Amino acid sequence: MTIIFVGLPGSGKTTIGRQLARRLGVPFVDSDHVIEERLGCAIREYFAREGEDAFREVEQAVLDDLSQQNLGVLSTGGGSVLREANRRHLHDRGQVIYLCSTPEDVYRRLRHDTVRPLLQVQDPLARLRDLYETRDPLYRDAAHFVIETGRPSVSTLVNMILMQLELAGHLPARTPAAHPAPTQPHSPTAP
Repeated sequence: MTIIFVGLPGSGKTTIGRQLARRLGVPFVDSDHVIEERLGCAIREYFAREGEDAFREVEQAVLDDLSQQNLGVLSTGGGSVLREANRRHLHDRGQVIYLCSTPEDVYRRLRHDTVRPLLQVQDPLARLRDLYETRDPLYRDAAHFVIETGRPSVSTLVNMILMQLELAGHLPARTPAAHPAPTQPHSPTAP
């Protein structure tokens, strides 16, 4: 089974995904890194040179390939859900977790970011609000689970995700550390 993260840029997909993979002892793959390897350049460069449509074509091909493999944990780009084919493939081929972050929370985390191409605009917070309005229904359409990120620590979010996956029967229940079973006092038998 592959656990797949979707959400706005900066919602924590890579950070939380990497930590979850470590906890589960499975591989972690970031689709953006795979895309950059395939392109031979940074997404930002390709985006600027070829445009968003060309980038989305490459992204769709990579997500189709990755979602057919049992990867462990997969983090996707923020716009991966824009294409219906991607939403369907991700939903049908893995357990999709939508890390739902408010535009304000993301802005607080990314206000100094110079890498994400969609945020290199005059008013990044307004851009994030537009992205959220457009993409939130698409993330929810692809997702099996929605995790509100808010302000909890990464480890708290990972624990929440593990609990959701266990409750849904996608992971074996974690057993507490081994403790000897308490002994029951024997009741004396009547003579």
